Amino acid sequence: MALLLDNQFKDLPPDKAIDTKLFLEAVSHIPQFFDCLGSNVFSVIKSDINGNITKIRAVYMKDPAKYVTLQDIVEAEREAHAAEWPKVGATLALMWLKRGLRFIQILLQSLADGEREENNPNLIRVNITRAYEQALKRYHGWIVQKIFHVALHAAPYKSNFLKALSKGEEVKEEDCLANVRQFLVNYTATVDAIYEMYTNLKAELDYTA
Repeated sequence: MALLLDNQFKDLPPDKAIDTKLFLEAVSHIPQFFDCLGSNVFSVIKSDINGNITKIRAVYMKDPAKYVTLQDIVEAEREAHAAEWPKVGATLALMWLKRGLRFIQILLQSLADGEREENNPNLIRVNITRAYEQALKRYHGWIVQKIFHVALHAAPYKSNFLKALSKGEEVKEEDCLANVRQFLVNYTATVDAIYEMYTNLKAELDYTA
């Protein structure tokens, strides 16, 4: 589980403000997660996440002292682009990024909870399907949904997926899942905080890509 535990997200302060620099450091390792899914078809989501991280980092680097937290960025863009906001800049990039992060969260939580196909317990299609339907499907047009359907059938066996997360090390499944649960604590709190921020600032958009 080295891929996850080597790059854990930090504890949030009581006000749930997300430090931009620490967030970008942690999230920069997330695209590697999709390599563990084996199929190049998942590169669509990986590329999207990479692109959104790059956009957020570009805004942050313009003025790190001003953009200490993610909320600082979103609120500054709301003030600067009233007519276009929230469909602009880092606000839009973070909107899509959080959906990709939620996809990973739901997939890992489903695995940690032991959800599986009764007839094929070593497959992770049920976990990926749950994650996609809850986090991404409503925002995708039918073409992207078809791409995902292809990816679903190219998903690796659970044993191979967990081994990939462990960077090729042979680790017992229960130990892997215990590490997943540990990773999910701060990761889930961070993703939830971003969603809460978008709700509070009325920054969420519900269009399809």
